[in-house]
Amino acid sequence: MLWFLVPHIAAMLIWTASLLYLPTLIIGGVTDKTLVYEPQDRFDSIPRFMFTRIATPAALVAIIAGTWVFIVDQTVDTWLIAKLSLVAGLAVCHTLTGIMILRSETDNGKPVVPWCWVLTICIALLMSTIFWLVLAKPDMEQLL
Repeated sequence: MLWFLVPHIAAMLIWTASLLYLPTLIIGGVTDKTLVYEPQDRFDSIPRFMFTRIATPAALVAIIAGTWVFIVDQTVDTWLIAKLSLVAGLAVCHTLTGIMILRSETDNGKPVVPWCWVLTICIALLMSTIFWLVLAKPDMEQLL
């Protein structure tokens, strides 16, 4: 099981770190165009590269390796179900980050900066709750 747990943890750390960084990168690209490198093609941006080449593959590895840990270990606890629900929320935030990248590239006047801040807060809360659930493994029946 350890061989599946190591890639799961590593990919989860890369995924969550890139999800925390991406909204800030989007805000930086939207607010001051002179500080960020302007590519030849406007759809070849740094946030898009990081999303498609780093965050999405890390998310896939984290989810696949986590599924293998779940299958091999055969653990069915309440904390694990709660963790999987929060990971689904993190996947939704991942999708919303991609939408923010598309909005920032089109420059159609829709507000991006406030939604990026909301997204960052949601990602941070989900990430900390997931890590707490994994490390504490609380008895959820007693909490409810």
